[in-house]
Amino acid sequence: MRGDDRLTRGRGRYTADLHVDGCLEAAFVRSPVPHADLLGIDTTAARDMPGVAAVLTADDLTDVGDVPTMFGTDDSPPWRPLAADRVRHEGEAVAMVVADDRYRAEDAAAAVRLDLRRRPGHAAPGRAGRTDRLYPDHDDLALEKEFGPPVADATWTNAHIVIDSRYRQQLLAPTSLEARAILVEPGALLTVHCSHQYPHGLRTGIAGAFGLAEDDVRVIVPDAGGAFGSKSPTYPEYLAVVAAARRLQRPVRWIEDRTEALTSASRGRGQDQHVRLAADADGRILAIDLQVDADIGAHPLGAALPGQTALAASEAYAVGEVHATFRSWFTTTAPTYAYRGAGRPEAAYAVERAVDELAAALHLDPAELRRRNFVREFPYDTPTGRRYDSGDYAACLDRCLELLEPDRWRGARERPTGVGIACYVERSGGEPGILEEYGSVTVDPSGFTARVGTSSTGQPHHTVFAQLVADRLGVPADTVDLVEGDTGEVPEGHGTFASRSTQMGGAALAGAADALVDEARAQAADRWGLTADDVAWDKGVLRAGTRELPVAELAPLHAEHRFTSPPAFPYGSYGAVVEIDPELGAVHLLRLVAVDDYGTVLDHTATHGQTLGSIAQGLGQVLIEGVVLDDEGATVMPDGLLDYLLPTAAEMPRDLRVDETAVPAPDNPLGVKGAGEAGCIGVPPAVVNAVADAIRPLGGDPARLRMPLTPQVVWEALGGERSDGEGRG
Repeated sequence: MRGDDRLTRGRGRYTADLHVDGCLEAAFVRSPVPHADLLGIDTTAARDMPGVAAVLTADDLTDVGDVPTMFGTDDSPPWRPLAADRVRHEGEAVAMVVADDRYRAEDAAAAVRLDLRRRPGHAAPGRAGRTDRLYPDHDDLALEKEFGPPVADATWTNAHIVIDSRYRQQLLAPTSLEARAILVEPGALLTVHCSHQYPHGLRTGIAGAFGLAEDDVRVIVPDAGGAFGSKSPTYPEYLAVVAAARRLQRPVRWIEDRTEALTSASRGRGQDQHVRLAADADGRILAIDLQVDADIGAHPLGAALPGQTALAASEAYAVGEVHATFRSWFTTTAPTYAYRGAGRPEAAYAVERAVDELAAALHLDPAELRRRNFVREFPYDTPTGRRYDSGDYAACLDRCLELLEPDRWRGARERPTGVGIACYVERSGGEPGILEEYGSVTVDPSGFTARVGTSSTGQPHHTVFAQLVADRLGVPADTVDLVEGDTGEVPEGHGTFASRSTQMGGAALAGAADALVDEARAQAADRWGLTADDVAWDKGVLRAGTRELPVAELAPLHAEHRFTSPPAFPYGSYGAVVEIDPELGAVHLLRLVAVDDYGTVLDHTATHGQTLGSIAQGLGQVLIEGVVLDDEGATVMPDGLLDYLLPTAAEMPRDLRVDETAVPAPDNPLGVKGAGEAGCIGVPPAVVNAVADAIRPLGGDPARLRMPLTPQVVWEALGGERSDGEGRG
C-alpha cells in the first residue's frame, strides 16, 4: 500500500536521515550520580573546542517555561529543561553542547566539568515526611488517590478465606528500535521534526514553553521506529534543542544514544503492590482491595498513571466490593511514564496472581474459579468507576483452554511442569480529554486524501486506514493517500497511544468518508436540479437515472468528522505451559496461548502482528527484562544492552497459539476495540502462574516468585538461599 511499502523495503526516512543545510548537532552533559547539589559548571574548555557553536546551561534558559507533564499533578514542582541547583536522577541533563557534528559535540560535552555535592538517594517508593526529600517545598509523596468505597471490615472478618499477597512490578526500559530524536528549524514558523506519538501535544508543549501561538509551531513526525508510549511527552531535551535553534538561528538536531536511553529516558511499570481478596467457601470473590506504591522517578511526568492500575482492580470479575488506592512517590531515578499497557498490565498481574493463589488455597481448578466470578451482563459498572461495554469472558477462556490442552501436560514429562492461565480486561481509546479524534477526506483530480489526528510509530496506518476509507467509498485502495503526524496538514488530533488509533481515528475517517459521500450527492443533486435522495454514490461516481458524474469533477471536495465515544474494553485469556529445571531454576516455555477479543477486527494481519509484538514484550518482562538499580537509584548496567536483556526469536515459544473472539464494541460505528497491548497484559501473570503451579508440588513457595523469572529467582522460590546482589528494578 502507499506509504507502508517503503518500510518493508528499507526506505524509511527517520529523523537522523533528514538532511537540512547548516544543521548543528547537540549532545547533553548529564549527571553521573542520582542526587546531588549542583554547585557549579565549568564550560570553559568545551566552549573553546573546534566546531562548538554554543554551550548552554540553565542560566541560558531562564526565559523558557517549565517542562509540561501530561499526567502530572496540580501542585507539581517545577521541572526545568536543564537542571539548576540540584540534580535528582542519574542522567539528568545539566548542560547542552551544540557543534557542527555529533562527534565534536560529544567531545566537548565530555570536557564540561561539574561540581557536585552528593546527597542521599532512594530508589524505593515510600517514607513520607523524610528530611532528605527531593524538593524542599514538596513531600516525596507526589499524589495519592483512591477508587471505590473501602471494603467493610465485616467482609474480611466473615469471609471463608482471605488471600493477602504482595508483588513487585519491576522497572522496564521501553527500548524502541529508534530512540528519541528531534530536529528543529527556526524561523517565523518554528518547524520541529520529531519521532513522536502525539504531535499536536508536542506543539502545545513547545508553544507554551516559549510563549508562542500554536500556529507558529509546526510539528512533523517522520518515519518513527517504535515508541511503546514513551514518545508522547514533551521532554526537557526537546525544549533545550528548541532554545538552541532559536538562539543560534540555525537548525539543531539531537539523536539520543542507547546509553542515554537506558539511564535518562523514561521507564515503565515500577510498582509495589499489596492485594487482598476475600472469598466464600465456594470461591465467590466477595472483595478486592488493591494498594499500589509507585516509584514515579524524580519528576512528575507520570504521577497519575498508576490510576490506570487502580481503576482496573475489578479485572474480569463481578465483585461487589472493590477498593483501590495508589500512591505515587518521587524517587531519585529517571521519570516513570507510560509503557505499553500503561497501568493495565500491573493490575492484571496483581489480581490474576492473587486469584490463582485463591484457587490453590481452595483446591479449586483455576479456570472454574474464574468462571464462577466472571462478569456476564453488560454494560457492567465496576465499583472503581469503569463501565465495561461488552464481552463474553467465558467464551474467551473456553477457547484458550481448548488451545492450551491443560490435561495433556500434567504428569506427562520427566521434569516438573506447570500450567497457568490469566484473564484480563483493559481500557482502550483513552480517558476524557482525548476520547475524540479528527478525520477528513478530500478528493481532487489525483484521487482521495485522508487526514487523521493519529501518528504512526511503526503501525501500518497507511495500509489499514487507506483500505478503510477505500472500502467506505467503494474505490481502489491505491487511490487513497493518508496524511498524519503533521500539525501543518492535520488541524487537530490526539495521536497514537492507549490503543486508540483504529478505534478513534478509524471511526473518525469512516465518518469523514460518509460525510464526503453526502456532500458529493448534495452537490450533484444541486447541479442536476434534484434532491440528494435522487442521487446514488457508486464507487466514486454519482448517478441519477442515466446521468452520471465522476466525483473528481466536483473537486476540490472536502469533508471532516470528529468522532467521540466512551472508552472500549478489550479483554482476553492467556495460558502458559512451563517446564522447570529444579537444579538450575531455569524456566522453559513449552506452549503459550493468547486469545483476545478486540471487537471487530479490520485487518487481521496487522492485528496479529500487534499481538505478537506485545507478546514478545510481555515475555521480556516476565523472563529477562528489568532496569537494575542500586539503593540510591544509580543504574547497575555498565554494558548497556548486554546487561539489559531484550527478548529475541530465541525467547519466543515454538508452540505459540494466537486466536481471537469477536464481540463488537457497541459505542463504535465500526465495532472496533483497541488492539496492540494485550500480550504485555496477559503473558506475565499466565507465565508466573504456570511456574507457581510447577513448584508447588516440590514444596516451593510461589510468594517468592518475582519478575523477571531468572534462574536465581526460581531457585530461591524452590528453597535456595536468597542473593542480595540483584538490586532493585
